[in-house]
Amino acid sequence: MLEVKNLKKRFGGFEAVKGISFSVAKGEVLGFLGPNGAGKSTTMRMITGFLPPTEGTASICGHDIVADPVAAKACLGYLPESAPSYRAMVVEEYLAFIAEIRGFRGAARKEAVERVIAQAHLEPVARKTIDTLSKGYRQRTCFAQAIIHDPKVLVMDEPTDGLDPNQKFAVREMIKSMASEKAIVISTHILEEVDAVCTRAVVISGGEVKADCTPAELKAKDPSGRLDVVFRKLTGDSAEKEATK
Repeated sequence: MLEVKNLKKRFGGFEAVKGISFSVAKGEVLGFLGPNGAGKSTTMRMITGFLPPTEGTASICGHDIVADPVAAKACLGYLPESAPSYRAMVVEEYLAFIAEIRGFRGAARKEAVERVIAQAHLEPVARKTIDTLSKGYRQRTCFAQAIIHDPKVLVMDEPTDGLDPNQKFAVREMIKSMASEKAIVISTHILEEVDAVCTRAVVISGGEVKADCTPAELKAKDPSGRLDVVFRKLTGDSAEKEATK
């Protein structure tokens, strides 16, 4: 459902992403892992059409994100880092606005809003302005807008960063509840996300793929069986080299 082939991105003389390839099928939750500055967000922005690649392609449900962006984005839900929203709007009205942008009208729009409010457990705050919400509820609101059109592919950039343990649990449960019906990518530097929700993990560092395997296979790369040890082994040298450039 999501196919990424040899994606590269250069900013002047700096190559932030150096040929990343992977695919995600229906029912998979892919953890896209790497240290800060590894190229995770840049890759996510290319996949979702917010940033043109220097080289390579990304296709969503068979639609190239550059050549056929409208068809590709119709199949895509995107929750960016530091999830933006119109904070002066009431949650329910904001979601109705997003639904209308996605092409819903009349009863269909109302049904879509009610569906995602229930999925994201937003009932207690549906009539409150987004600006008055806790960070956890703001994140859920932006999660709801990402799935309002029931996309086949869902891409999330740092979906639990900055949330407290209870809020993280709530977001992860929402992801699990829909995982069987979608291809999901979670970009994160939080290793516990792998054990919590992911069926596969791609580790990148310095703009390059260092591992692509299941969480169990990733842990088996070190006798300790600890993700943090494996992560440091895979990314430590590359991260240090990039920092000294």
